[in-house]
Amino acid sequence: METPGSQSSLHRANLERVVRAVRIAGSLTQAEIARTTGLSAATVSNIVRELKDNGTVEVTPTSAGGRRARSVSLSGDAGIVVGVDFGHSHLRVAVGNLAHQVLAEESEPIDVDASASQGFDRAERLVERLIEVTGFCREKVIGLGLGVPGPIDVETGVLGSSTILPGWAGTNPREELASRLGVEVHVDNDANLGALGELVWGSGRGARDLAYIKVASGVGAGLVIDGQIYRGPGGTAGEIGHITLDESGPVCRCGNRGCLETFTAARYVLPLLHSSHGPDLTMPEMVRLARSGDLGCRRVVADIGRHVGSGVANLCNLLNPSRVVLGGDLAEAGELVLGPIRDSVSRYAIPSAARQLTVVPGALGGRAEVLGALALVLSEMGDSTLLDGSLNGAGRVPAVAASAGA
Repeated sequence: METPGSQSSLHRANLERVVRAVRIAGSLTQAEIARTTGLSAATVSNIVRELKDNGTVEVTPTSAGGRRARSVSLSGDAGIVVGVDFGHSHLRVAVGNLAHQVLAEESEPIDVDASASQGFDRAERLVERLIEVTGFCREKVIGLGLGVPGPIDVETGVLGSSTILPGWAGTNPREELASRLGVEVHVDNDANLGALGELVWGSGRGARDLAYIKVASGVGAGLVIDGQIYRGPGGTAGEIGHITLDESGPVCRCGNRGCLETFTAARYVLPLLHSSHGPDLTMPEMVRLARSGDLGCRRVVADIGRHVGSGVANLCNLLNPSRVVLGGDLAEAGELVLGPIRDSVSRYAIPSAARQLTVVPGALGGRAEVLGALALVLSEMGDSTLLDGSLNGAGRVPAVAASAGA
């Protein structure tokens, strides 16, 4: 039995520190592990050798700063995680391993008016199919991350009443999918998962403080403070779409007037172009036309950028993030929307906060949320199971699909 302060307990703690650092980052050189954990280079070298011998990590040659190095990642056979992203009109599922490789991924449209039960049915079928594609058996699934477009009660897991998917309010997606698939489920809103995805794989890499802004059917922000998602005590932090811009403005779905969402979300801005572009115009099509030089679409995109910039300026004054990542379809507009965002930030934010801020488009596009769902599981899972070896050994059948990096 290990006793606190004993050599064996200290060794165990150091093993967990190394595994945790690699698990969260995906891969690190031994020098990076030493910096991240505070352990000496010699200790890290010995621990990595031990973890490699028992099959917990894989070590591959790489280079860092022009010098030869060794990259350490968790074993690709140690287990798999699943990400599920429900959007306003889509369902996307991805399966990845602990080395941060995406093994299978698929997206399909869903009817926004479909019931929650129908959505869960489709998610269950798609998850089972993709697990089979990877060549892993169900027993190797460590957990599932789930993203939904609405606020989640952090204590109960119940989806809030302001959800964008009609008929889903009051449901408990975590319990539903856990009972169907027999795995632990971690659930969060789509903006938080988008922030996680960009933080781990995309435009947020290297940042400790950032805001991920998603403009689609609604408007939300995922907030990262000191490297961690900040949700607030009730799980509603980041509802930037309900910052009031005009007390006499349009009535928002939340019941207030003039919320940021009423000036930026698709349901409010696309009707401005219906007379000239028809009622079937979508946000991606509007962005495409704006990039092609359509003056009306360019004006609407620029207006959205200015309004989003006002919200970002409020975030700057309150939280002073170093980076803002714009996600969703609007990010494809590039400088047509980023320029107006920066202009509003320069006008309304405290100058010192504005100078420190970088505004960039997301690198992952529509994949940000589902990759964030994978990252959520990877960040929440414990390290003891890996170290105890219960995930090693049998459980994999010959793969029928090649893996691909995220």
